[in-house]
Amino acid sequence: MFRSLASLFFYTRFVRSFSVLGYRRALAGQAPIAPDFSGQTWLVTGATGGIGRAIALQANRSGARVLAVGRSRDRLKELKSEADKPGRLVPLMADLSLLSELRRLPSKRSVQTRPIDVLVNNVGVLLNEYQTTTEGFETSFATNLLGPFVLTEELKAAGHLVPQGLVINVSSGGMYGSPLKLEPMNCMDPDAFDGMTAYAMHKRAMVELTRGWNNRWQGEPVVQVMHPGWVDTEGVRTSLPVFRRALQRVLRTPEQGADTVLWLAEQRPSPPSAGGIWLDRSLQPEHEFAWTRRSPHSAEDLVTYLRGQAD
Repeated sequence: MFRSLASLFFYTRFVRSFSVLGYRRALAGQAPIAPDFSGQTWLVTGATGGIGRAIALQANRSGARVLAVGRSRDRLKELKSEADKPGRLVPLMADLSLLSELRRLPSKRSVQTRPIDVLVNNVGVLLNEYQTTTEGFETSFATNLLGPFVLTEELKAAGHLVPQGLVINVSSGGMYGSPLKLEPMNCMDPDAFDGMTAYAMHKRAMVELTRGWNNRWQGEPVVQVMHPGWVDTEGVRTSLPVFRRALQRVLRTPEQGADTVLWLAEQRPSPPSAGGIWLDRSLQPEHEFAWTRRSPHSAEDLVTYLRGQAD
């Protein structure tokens, strides 16, 4: 009962800003973006569905060479067939929950051909059932946080990220429901696992990880974090069916969810010195509730923790 009431409060609090109503209000009077990404190379994770698919196709349409990462050969083939410029869409098959497969990506010829101008850490899953990877991590932790961390660090160490480039971390409005935590993010007790809580922790950590990388890298490359609002994706249909039934009429399309990623890549604003998360081309606060500010951990603690998990 308490969980249901808390969810109702959360959804009521954010429906005006996270739904398509918020998108339309925020972008009213703004011209649609028409970016030119010619000559750029992008790498997009989770590119075969939802927001990642929209990002990959729109970046390709705007002239970018897109390295599209997904785990399904058939869906990658389908994505390539739908691209405006299929010769500039390069499928890369990898299970984004497995560190061993992510570590092999920087050595692939298509990644080594040209350095990456824009890396979009888009992949994300909300699991209702407890799962572990063959490498011993809780699956959503490995997919949502540890995997993007390892991939980005490996690409950076190999010199595959353009110093003047951009890393975009895709978070979620769900991060407003959690402070930064460390060990609980990789839950190894099936009886204690809660998929929604895990997802919120992982997406909060993406905000802090953005701060940690910006502190370490000093703009080479710049790292930004955004959230797409509430988008009608296959993941929402599978993981949050009650939420989708209640709010289906006001959910965003994947293209609307992708808009701020494309805008960040076109406009290249400086990373916010005082923190924040981008939504609908506007910087929003990182916290909406006082209790999520109360964490004993820092962004540096998070980076140290993730490096320890990855070793």
